[in-house]
Amino acid sequence: MLNPNVISLFCSRMVSLHRTSKIALMVGIDLFALPFCFLIAMLLRGGDLKLATHYGPASYVLVAVVTIAALSVSDLYRAVIRFIDQRLLSVTGVALAVAVLCAYVVLFAINDEMFPRSALAIYWFIVFSYVVTSRIGMRNFLRNHTAPRRPASDAVAIYGAGAAGAQLAQAMRNSDEYRPVCFFDDKHVLNDRTIAGLRVFHTDRLVELVSAHGIRTVVIAISPVSPERLRDIMQRLGQAGVSTKILSRLVDLADDKVPARDSIRELKFEDLLGRPPVPPRLDLFARCVRGKQVLVTGAGGSIGSELCRQIATLAPARLHLLDHSEYALYTIRQELAARFPELATEAHLGSVCNADLAARVLREGQVQTIYHAAAYKHVPLVEANIVEGLRNNVVGARVIAEAAAREGVDTCVLISSDKAVRPTNIMGASKRIAELIFQAAAAGRGGATTFCMVRFGNVLGSSGSVIPLFQRQIARGGPLTITHPEVSRYFMLIPEAAQLVIQAGAMAKGGDVFVLDMGEPVKILDLARTMIAMSGMTEKTPHNPGGDIEIKFVGLFPGEKLHEELLTEGVVFPSEHPRIMRMKESALRPGVLETSITCLMMACETHERAMIESMVKAIVHDYTPQHPTAAPAPMLAPPEPSLIKKFVPFRI
Repeated sequence: MLNPNVISLFCSRMVSLHRTSKIALMVGIDLFALPFCFLIAMLLRGGDLKLATHYGPASYVLVAVVTIAALSVSDLYRAVIRFIDQRLLSVTGVALAVAVLCAYVVLFAINDEMFPRSALAIYWFIVFSYVVTSRIGMRNFLRNHTAPRRPASDAVAIYGAGAAGAQLAQAMRNSDEYRPVCFFDDKHVLNDRTIAGLRVFHTDRLVELVSAHGIRTVVIAISPVSPERLRDIMQRLGQAGVSTKILSRLVDLADDKVPARDSIRELKFEDLLGRPPVPPRLDLFARCVRGKQVLVTGAGGSIGSELCRQIATLAPARLHLLDHSEYALYTIRQELAARFPELATEAHLGSVCNADLAARVLREGQVQTIYHAAAYKHVPLVEANIVEGLRNNVVGARVIAEAAAREGVDTCVLISSDKAVRPTNIMGASKRIAELIFQAAAAGRGGATTFCMVRFGNVLGSSGSVIPLFQRQIARGGPLTITHPEVSRYFMLIPEAAQLVIQAGAMAKGGDVFVLDMGEPVKILDLARTMIAMSGMTEKTPHNPGGDIEIKFVGLFPGEKLHEELLTEGVVFPSEHPRIMRMKESALRPGVLETSITCLMMACETHERAMIESMVKAIVHDYTPQHPTAAPAPMLAPPEPSLIKKFVPFRI
C-alpha cells in the first residue's frame, strides 16, 4: 500500500504544475486512451478482431485527434480538474456527439460500406464514460489528498436534505472549515437514505446523533424558508445545544469555486420576525431629503445615526448633525466622511434645549427638514432622574418646534415611542408631552412648517435595548435577567425605523401621528430562549440542571408596563404606505399647553416627585405612574416533551 505522504506529495506536485504542462499531460493521456476506446467500440460492434484492425493504426490516431479537438472546443482542457462540474461535462458530451455525427455524415457521403457506422454511437458512449470517470475520479483523488485534515470539532450537520442541502454538502467538501457528517430532515421517507454521500436522519433523532457524531453546528439549508418554519426548526435545535447557521446564498453553490463559507452566515434574530421587514416606498423616501438642507438632532444615537446613514444615500444638499455628546457626534461624522466622501456635512455640538443654538443652526444652515431624534429614552434611568428627563425631552421638543416654525422649516418630524401611549413612566409621559407640543405647533403655527410624529416600538440592536443586553449576559455565562415572565414588546429593525421616519415626513399633512403595523408583540421570555438556542446553548432549568444559561426574573422596573401599546382611542386612517397608519389624536390648545409646561418646569425646580407627577398628569391625563413591584416567583420549567413548543411562539 502506498504511503499517504507519498500520495499527498504527488498530488501537491500535480497541482503546482504550470498550466501548460497540465494541458499537455491531459492531452497525452487522452491520445493514449482514446484509440483503445475506439478499438473497444469496434470489437463490441463487430465481435471480430480482424474487422477492428482492418483500418490500421493511422485511423485510430486520426479518431483520437478528432476527438481531442472536440474536447478542446468544449473547454475541457482549460478547466481546473479539482473544480470540474456537471455543466462542463454536459457540454463535453454535446461536443463529442457533434463530432461523432460529423464523422457519420462523412462516412455516409463516401459510402464506405466496410465501416460499421453504428460503432460510432458505441464509441460516443465509451468515450463519454471515459471522460467522466477519469475527470471525476481525478477530481476526488486530488481533493481528498490535497485538503488538510479537519478536526472532529468541525463536524457539521445539514438541516434539510433537499436540493439546497445536497448542493451545500458538495460545497462543504471543498471547504477547509466544514466537515459535513449527516443530514437531518422532517420527512420520514428520507430516513436512512443517502444523499450526496451523507446519511439522512429524521429530526426525532437530532439530540441523540448530535452527541454521537460530535456535531457542533447545524446549517439550515431550506430555500426558501418562512419565519414560521424557521422558528419551528429553532425549537428542535434548541434541545440539542448546537450553534445554528443558515444558508443565505444558494446561487453560489452552483459554482464549486465559491467557498461554502461565503454562502453560510450566522442566524440573526430578524430572520425569526413573524412579518417581513417593511420596505420603503422610493417616491416617499427621498421627497423631504433630496437636494435639501436636513438637520438630525441626536445624530449620534442609535436612531439618529441610522437616520444619517439613510439620508446620506438620498443626496441631500447638506446634512447637519446636532448632538450633546462629543464622542457620539465625532463617531457618526467620521463614519459618514468615510462612507460618503461626497456628502456635505456640518456637525453642531450642543443641547437641543439651547434655543439660541437651535435658532442659529436653522437660520445659518437654511434647514428645510428636521428629524428630531434627540431624547432620553432609557426608562429606568429617566425614572430615577425625572427632572433631567423632562427637561431634555419636553424642553428640547418645544425649542425645536418653536425654532422650526419661526425659521420657516418645511418639515419637522418628531421621533416618538410606543411608551407615549397611556404612559406609566416619566419617559413615556415626556414623549407624549413632546407629541402634544408638535400637535399644538401644527394647529397654531400660522406658517408653512408641517409637523408630524412617528411612533414605534423597541428597535433591535439599539443602545439600551434588550438584544445587546442578552448578548452580553450570554457571553458572561448568564443569567439572563427578565423583569417578568409575561412582559412583551413590539420590535422593529433600525433601518425600518429610520425609513419610517423619513417617509412619514413626506406623507405628513400636519399634526399626524404615524404608526407602523408591527404585527404581534414578542414575549421577552421567548426572545431570551431563542437567543440561548441561537448561541448553541441550552436553558438551565430544574428539569435540565446541566443546562448552560439560566433565566432569572427580577421584577418590573419603576414605571415599566407588561405590554406596550401603539394605538390610543384616536381615529386611525390609512396612509400612502400600506403598512403605515395615520392617527389623529386629541390635543391641548396651544395656550393651555404652554401654561401647563411652564408650571411643569417650575415644579421641576422643586425636585418634589409628587408635585412633578401631579403636573405631568395634568398635561397627560392617562398618565398612571407605577411603582416597583416585587420579583415574581420563578416559573416552573416548561414541560419536558414540549419544552420548545413555547420556546419561540412569537410573531412580530
